[in-house]
Amino acid sequence: MSKAKLTSVKILVDLYEKFKLKTVNTDMTLQKLTNRVVDKFIRDEEFQKNLETYTDLEVSGSNF
Repeated sequence: MSKAKLTSVKILVDLYEKFKLKTVNTDMTLQKLTNRVVDKFIRDEEFQKNLETYTDLEVSGSNF
């Protein structure tokens, strides 16, 4: 793998707990998911538009 950039992101607790439950017996990790989503976001304009207009998350103090 190429060089990695260490970042810090906040994730909604409820989403993280659901992700952990859904992936408990798989090899999917939050890092893999993040890298794949970012790659798809860059390469797929329709996916990018869908994410940019996705409004099903609860609004909080951050820009979720």
